[in-house]
Amino acid sequence: MKSVLSALLSALLVLSLAACGSPAAPSSSGSASSQSPEEQHRQEQEALEEARQQRIWDLISSMTLEEKVGQLFFVRCPADSAAEDVSTYHLGGYILFGRDTKDRTANELIQTIQHYQDAAAIPLLMGVDEEGGTVVRVSSNPHLRSEKFASPQRLYALGGMDRILADTREKNVLLRALGFNVNLAPVADVSTDPGDFIYDRAFGQDAAATSDYVSAVTGQMRADGMGSVLKHFPGYGDNADTHTGIAVDDRPYEDFVNSDFLPFLAGMAAGGDTAAVLVSHNIVECMDPDLPASLSPQVHRILRQDLGFDGVVMTDDLAMDAVGAYAGDGAVAVMALQAGNDMVVTTDYRSQIPKVLEAVENGSLEEAAIDAACRRVLRWKQALGLLPTEPEV
Repeated sequence: MKSVLSALLSALLVLSLAACGSPAAPSSSGSASSQSPEEQHRQEQEALEEARQQRIWDLISSMTLEEKVGQLFFVRCPADSAAEDVSTYHLGGYILFGRDTKDRTANELIQTIQHYQDAAAIPLLMGVDEEGGTVVRVSSNPHLRSEKFASPQRLYALGGMDRILADTREKNVLLRALGFNVNLAPVADVSTDPGDFIYDRAFGQDAAATSDYVSAVTGQMRADGMGSVLKHFPGYGDNADTHTGIAVDDRPYEDFVNSDFLPFLAGMAAGGDTAAVLVSHNIVECMDPDLPASLSPQVHRILRQDLGFDGVVMTDDLAMDAVGAYAGDGAVAVMALQAGNDMVVTTDYRSQIPKVLEAVENGSLEEAAIDAACRRVLRWKQALGLLPTEPEV
């Protein structure tokens, strides 16, 4: 009714001006004529984002508990029954490792990934660790690239940030062509000591330079439609390898605020809704002296509230030795979701998913937490073009 009255009043005004010999007002609708183009654009974007979010909630409301829980698992691709497990467990995504790409031609890998996607009711996140340097799951195969992608340190030495961006673009094009939509990179850890475990994978410079590097790479990945994963929050420091045991970080909190957090903040800003954050298994004493960061509610509170991140947060691989002892009943994925993760990275999803379902059914894990995590996962997929972004007409 309001819009009709507004239109009638506008028409009367035009007629009145015409009768007085004044030029007619330009044709426009309602109150929009008093708004600046910038304000109109802002309102349109807000309405569009609201519609996109509504589409996600509509999808969640149509899903079973099993389907929602499955979306929270970003798992290592199994050696057998991979396509069958996509539909059986309603998986959120697969991460491929060197075993999965070794000796494959490009066409073989493309067909394999498409086979997995064809089995999915909701498109899969297809991830890979292609950092460059020592971690190259795709370019280690000469059938897929004639030489391995170089490390960030090597690229910067050869041609500065321009060389890094050119390399990032090439990497994104190759990975997308093969069927990947997420690269678990860049490494956002600050490390300047060649003796550090993480040094060879890091940018190798101070927090300011590492922030510039992370911002440039995640921004380029976003432009190319490639999902990024900032790792390893809250910052790896000089700690030992958590693949083989527990690493304890005794640095003061100020070190993280003044250094380690900065590249993550830069990556969050540049990557926007295409960026996720991976949490390490380090025990960071100044944040939580008892639990690995990946299982710590306090570490996740810092990431969500203090750093303001509302995207997907995922664990490092829960199959690592550093976390196995923390769940007496073996339900480490339940602990991870209770801590605040949205996605669980693991190998043993076939045993972990039933434990999560049991935890929801017995009330130790709230279904509202599952819904909130599922919303973030589906929103990430939407941002990567895997789900519709435009509202239905």
